[in-house]
Amino acid sequence: MNQDSTDSNPNEEPITGDGRLPSSAMRSYALLTPDLKNLYFGFYKATYGKTKLDLKTKEFIAIAASLSLGCKGCLEGHLKKAKKEGATAEEISEVIAVTLGVAAASIVDRSDIANFHLGGLFDKPE
Repeated sequence: MNQDSTDSNPNEEPITGDGRLPSSAMRSYALLTPDLKNLYFGFYKATYGKTKLDLKTKEFIAIAASLSLGCKGCLEGHLKKAKKEGATAEEISEVIAVTLGVAAASIVDRSDIANFHLGGLFDKPE
């Protein structure tokens, strides 16, 4: 018997192209105790309090962190917040490009470190 995606999905939300439920169909923080949830939200609110960075800049940082850490729900939320703070498509594209550059550099860095710890197993390519 074939099961369609709604048989195991009580909210009857469509499955996304990557095989997961949309973030809106899941309960965030479902596995945190109320005390831990309150601690987290207190910390989170403090990071968005009055500081030297404006809210749009904070959203750009949050978008980069969300991309780097693979948090789909975070990314969706921070993209919406950035739009609300006046971010443009061009600015978001630049945030993505900078994040991509840092991600690529981290791969180069890790491979250089691994090769070094292996005693220079591989010579520098020509």
